[in-house]
Amino acid sequence: MRNVSVTRGIAAAAAMLLATLPSQASAGFFDFFSSPPTQATSGRELVVFTPKVDPGTIVVSFADRHLYYVLPNSRAIRYPIGAPMGEARWSGVTTVTEKRINPAWTPTPDMRRENPTLPAYVPGGHPLNPLGVRAMYLGNTTYRIHGTDAPWTVGQEVSHGCIRMFNEDVIDLYERVRVGTRVIVTWQSYS
Repeated sequence: MRNVSVTRGIAAAAAMLLATLPSQASAGFFDFFSSPPTQATSGRELVVFTPKVDPGTIVVSFADRHLYYVLPNSRAIRYPIGAPMGEARWSGVTTVTEKRINPAWTPTPDMRRENPTLPAYVPGGHPLNPLGVRAMYLGNTTYRIHGTDAPWTVGQEVSHGCIRMFNEDVIDLYERVRVGTRVIVTWQSYS
């Protein structure tokens, strides 16, 4: 019985503390820990894909804001992505050189100059890690195909060169891809 009254006392103290905060401040505090209620967590779908590309290849179309994992018989799994913004835009052919589950994140010096409030390091598995739950490293660059802690940014031009995906989608792709997978990054549209 004593534990119940202690728990009620803590709950009452928390309620009184929240009641003393301005409603905007308390709402903003809790909004920080959750995404918008209508946010999608996956957008993958099976589509017809006819370009002459070998099955098992990843084709990233920044124009479409989609990544295509090519399957046999003129099919692909299409995933929505966040694309690079401004001068971070790029294209080319590379390969997946490394795969990591719950990767740690260290912002580049340019990112820290642009935004000095960024942390110097975010450990893997942290809920505010911008790489999300999986990362596939591309060539010998700092670019990756990765998840996100901000799913509402998928579909926009938001990255510093990386290919951003919903966490559920990047887990699905991660299981399909091996180190050495060919990745074609283009501004050509396939829609």
